[in-house]
Amino acid sequence: MSQPAHLGARREHGRAILFLLLAALLWSTGGFFIKWVDWHPMAIAGGRSAISALVFAVAFRKTLKITWSPVQLTAAVAYALTVSLFVVANKLTTAANTILLQYTAPVHVALLSAWLLKEQPSRRDWLTIAAVLAGMILFFFDQMSPGNLLGNLCALFTGLTFGLFIVLLRKQRDASPAASVFLGNIFTAVAGLPFMFETLPSPAGWVGLVFLGVFQLGLAYVFYTRAISHVTAMEAVLITLIEPVLNPIWVFLLMGETPSVTALIGGSVIIGAVTARQIIEARRC
Repeated sequence: MSQPAHLGARREHGRAILFLLLAALLWSTGGFFIKWVDWHPMAIAGGRSAISALVFAVAFRKTLKITWSPVQLTAAVAYALTVSLFVVANKLTTAANTILLQYTAPVHVALLSAWLLKEQPSRRDWLTIAAVLAGMILFFFDQMSPGNLLGNLCALFTGLTFGLFIVLLRKQRDASPAASVFLGNIFTAVAGLPFMFETLPSPAGWVGLVFLGVFQLGLAYVFYTRAISHVTAMEAVLITLIEPVLNPIWVFLLMGETPSVTALIGGSVIIGAVTARQIIEARRC
């Protein structure tokens, strides 16, 4: 690779990292706003995705290519299951359980990326995953509870579906990964439609729903989809692991709850592990 091309690739990679961080920042608002919307969980998931689909239709109006290929459709279904079951899990079990169980995703990404993408996870990746999972346990130690079994199972399953979605989105890096997200939003909106007419949310609930659709899901996945072509699947899942660390910041700002000492230590471990991995990777390039 020539020097200008190498520098261009590094700039694209740096911008992709920034987009992943922005996506994680927006995702982190989900736990608070989902509980704020007083509606059926599937209605929230469907309404949020309907709004997100409109955001995608505008953001990718010139490049959205729906081919109905098996990879595109499977990624769309994995996305729909992830965003739907995440809302259901948040309503049925604690936010801590939901996030902790969903973020088993890096393990699935490591295994699936080696098989489907031929991107072999390094020893450094596995060490980062181990450190992050340890940090997660510390982070949520004071909030963990048995919770609702169905909610916990939904959250655990989203770890698998989210991992599969990331790998299949990365597999479409030279095609139209945004189309899978768009289709996934349409599938979720249709699945949620029957639940939307039982009751309607309060005015405050509508505000929360619009925020979730435009920012927490729509704009977040615009950033994520633009980033996926310029990072590995492992980077795509590991860098966004700062999301749960940001959750208590929103709770502190909006509700005045101060995070515990173990949460601060766990958050430091997560950020430290992800940052150390990226610094080492940057020096190797």
